[in-house]
Amino acid sequence: MSRARTSHVSLATAAAPDHELVRQREVVEAFIAALRGGDFEGLLAVLDPDLVVRADMPVPSGGPSEIRGAAVWAKGAIVYGHLARLTRPALVNGAIGVVVAPRGKLVRALRFTIANGKITEIEVIGDPARLGELDVSIVD
Repeated sequence: MSRARTSHVSLATAAAPDHELVRQREVVEAFIAALRGGDFEGLLAVLDPDLVVRADMPVPSGGPSEIRGAAVWAKGAIVYGHLARLTRPALVNGAIGVVVAPRGKLVRALRFTIANGKITEIEVIGDPARLGELDVSIVD
């Protein structure tokens, strides 16, 4: 694994994942595909209805830094789905997630909690200091 201390993401692949990571990656890939395709129902299919999303960076227009409920979050996420083309599955501190790293510069990382094939929590990391402390490896 490579360190992202300089906020740059290495394209080195992670070591062979275990069975649980493989299943989690399938959920994350379905999540990315639904976002990229603007598929609201597909997104809801991989999100737990009681999803909690937390972000560490300032939210535009004074919006909440925590959102509860899959449908509420998915509506907003679909609006920005065109940005999903910049996302890549990754191991973030050893757990499956996604990163946004245009031209190799890490600008956003999402860490997921997955239970029973559904994403139950998403932590959105955008604070540059926190991004610099993450251990990130792109998974192919």
